[in-house]
Amino acid sequence: MNAALIFWPVLAQIALTLAIYIVLARRKAGAVKSRAVNMREAALDNRAWPESVVKVSNNLANQFESPVLFYALCLMLHAIDGVSLPALLLAWLYVALRVVHAGIHIGSNQLSRRMPVFVLGTGVLLALLGLSAWQLAAS
Repeated sequence: MNAALIFWPVLAQIALTLAIYIVLARRKAGAVKSRAVNMREAALDNRAWPESVVKVSNNLANQFESPVLFYALCLMLHAIDGVSLPALLLAWLYVALRVVHAGIHIGSNQLSRRMPVFVLGTGVLLALLGLSAWQLAAS
């Protein structure tokens, strides 16, 4: 299997992160334009922004938490020539769950909907870790 295929879900996760940056910029611009934020307070405290901005800002921070582990695992799989169909499926499933999680987080932000998606995504990441360890041991 072409080991470089593992970089497609990596690029998709990076694209999600960049899309969240764009949403954040738009929401901040809208808040500034409508004078819904005290700029002096917002410069030092994210909580000074309207809720719609804080939700996106919090989600952006999330994109630098478990996805960092995802990137490391994908790089490792490529480096040890451990990319397989199960690894690719897990990688794409992880990214799909991150997209769903982000949509809920920056939208309704209903924890009862967001938490199961997060837990499932973490489970997929753990499965990818197990598969990566298995591939490393076999290499």
